[in-house]
Amino acid sequence: MPRPGPTPALPSALTPPSNGLVVAAHGRHCLVESPDGQRRICHPRGKKNQVVVGDLVRWQASGDEGSIEQVLPRRNLLYRQDELRTKSFAANLDLVLVLLAAEPEFSESQLARALIAAEAERIDVLIVLNKSDLQADFSRAWERLDAYRRMGCAVLPLQLQGDTAAPSDAGLVPLQHLLDGKTSLVLGPSGVGKSTLVNRLVPHARALTGEISRALNAGKHTTTSTTWYWSDAQHRTALIDSPGFQEFGLNQIEPMQLAHLMPDLRAALGQCRFYNCSHLHEPGCAVRERVQGVGQAVDAAAQISACRYRIYRELFEELSAKRRY
Repeated sequence: MPRPGPTPALPSALTPPSNGLVVAAHGRHCLVESPDGQRRICHPRGKKNQVVVGDLVRWQASGDEGSIEQVLPRRNLLYRQDELRTKSFAANLDLVLVLLAAEPEFSESQLARALIAAEAERIDVLIVLNKSDLQADFSRAWERLDAYRRMGCAVLPLQLQGDTAAPSDAGLVPLQHLLDGKTSLVLGPSGVGKSTLVNRLVPHARALTGEISRALNAGKHTTTSTTWYWSDAQHRTALIDSPGFQEFGLNQIEPMQLAHLMPDLRAALGQCRFYNCSHLHEPGCAVRERVQGVGQAVDAAAQISACRYRIYRELFEELSAKRRY
């Protein structure tokens, strides 16, 4: 009986699936990084693209490109949802870094919405306030964030100068320590220094963005996409840059779930007279008793700021109205 010869190599289209990490996405294209650091354009199977940056996937080679065969289970997924669509930011995050600035004045409603979305996915949050050199504006903005510090949010001051690293970049080193070993998504509106921060933490970010743009044929539109950067040679620390946003819908949140996702309100839950209290008008509501300027005096640490409570009421009404139609 003749001895069997060597097993022939499989054609590239039939090679076994490999593991990979999605590091960029644009339209129907995404860039997948293999464990050896090589990157390849891949296309998700099916009509609907369900792949987001940060996904761990199984992909299969097909010539010079590849196809996504499976998205592995996610630890979490940060996304926003309005009546028209769902917009995913990134998956498998350790931290959401919300970058604000002393000027222009930030929207506390948008900040609260981002924090609620992160809380719903059990992702830690770090608020960073840039432009600490604008003393008067910074003092006002820092005071507005007092309610967030009291409810346990980490808030860090920052001062970035120019386009290149400088000794006057106050707060950058403590920030790097907090990001070390984590996968962090950077969120923030336009004009707060988000691009400057990413370029400071990842010196090769501009060059890498250009490479990704050419690879995905995305051109200038890559700036509106989410991109993964390794900020250290050991690939322990990752920074994910995301496009800015004007709206942050929370249609995925049920109205009665809202208070559970706001730590300052959550601290009073279970103490209301009615178990199904909406915290809007019911008598004996422990939440309303803790709102500054309302009801009996409470310890300062347990107070709920009037602004935070107003945001709760507005969100509750917004989410309830959407469910009535």
